[in-house]
Amino acid sequence: MRNCLVAQSGGPTAVINASLAGVIRANQLNPFYDRVYGGIHGIEGVLADKLYDLTELSGRELEILKQTPSSALGTCRYKLSREKTEDYQRLVEVMDAHDIECMFYIGGNDSMDTVDALSSWAQANGIAKRFIGIPKTVDNDLVPVDHCPGFASAAKVAVEITHATYLDYAAYTRPEVFVLETMGRDAGWLAASCCMSGDVDLLVLPEVPFDKDAFLAQVKRCMDEKNECYIVVSEGGRYADGTYISAGASANDGFAHAVLGGAGLQLKQMIVDAGIAPRGVVQDLSRAARSSNFAQSLVDVTEAYELGMSAHMRSADGVFTSSVVGIKPRTSLDEPYSAQFFAGPASEFANYVKQFPQEWILPDYAGITDEAKKYFAPLIEGEPKLVYENGRPATIVPFNQR
Repeated sequence: MRNCLVAQSGGPTAVINASLAGVIRANQLNPFYDRVYGGIHGIEGVLADKLYDLTELSGRELEILKQTPSSALGTCRYKLSREKTEDYQRLVEVMDAHDIECMFYIGGNDSMDTVDALSSWAQANGIAKRFIGIPKTVDNDLVPVDHCPGFASAAKVAVEITHATYLDYAAYTRPEVFVLETMGRDAGWLAASCCMSGDVDLLVLPEVPFDKDAFLAQVKRCMDEKNECYIVVSEGGRYADGTYISAGASANDGFAHAVLGGAGLQLKQMIVDAGIAPRGVVQDLSRAARSSNFAQSLVDVTEAYELGMSAHMRSADGVFTSSVVGIKPRTSLDEPYSAQFFAGPASEFANYVKQFPQEWILPDYAGITDEAKKYFAPLIEGEPKLVYENGRPATIVPFNQR
């Protein structure tokens, strides 16, 4: 008997469950494993032997799973230390108890580090267990991929909310600024995507050290010229010394990452205090971008699902381990878009940050280049045909709540 395990970790996305559905459906089409178990609340739940049998989900359940936001298995922020070997041993005990030979882990940077750590430990100790990563992140900051599942849907939502809130903001004659804050601790991909709306006046990214005086000068210029200024800021915007613009950078999330939030409020207050505008409006996009399942990108949900299937397919090779599946970088942004999948060592995906390219950033906080827009354009294309119930997109009852 040979079974597999799939779990989710870190911040959810609007399409993370599509990758889960891809693994399950691939095994239904090609039953390489007798059972497909889901780990409840990521590696933390697996260590507590909290598993759910996903093997025989119906076709309708899988379709609804693909459009269900958040992590249907539940997630965690548990840091698997490379020195804490008792966790590794406990994981093997749980896998052995359920005849699990292979584990798929859907997550971001830290989750890919977990795949690498588990694989390295298993190989060093002669343990016949395999670990395979399936990437996701709305921050789009993983290397060496073109983009990550979850980002395109978040970008699509960000663009639409930017445009809608701009129109709402521009309806008034009173002088005020509008500040939209997006996610993005170390990379400004999501904030930059808002420029696809054509409504952004000023863009503040983590990749460009924040200069308060230079920024305020641009806000004043904008207000003087048209009596309005629409600003987008990434939560990870920071000064040259590394200090975050945000007022909420003191706590951490368990991975020694600053818990951010408040950059938009800080910018608004700077502008008001400088006397450039008497008031300002702040919209925190935050979790709305990553959970808006009603606005998935068709490209995104399709790729997330196919990556789940690809990971399962590749695992049929009994030596395939310590690897992550991903979307191959494009060789040209001028060619018609077509995703190509590949697999690479987990060590090449973990603990690196792919920042938004400096050459795609316009000076004076003025936004992004046409080349950047060519990169974003095909990713936000299309809308999937959703299953509706009572006038709303149907969702499953999360497995961690059953």
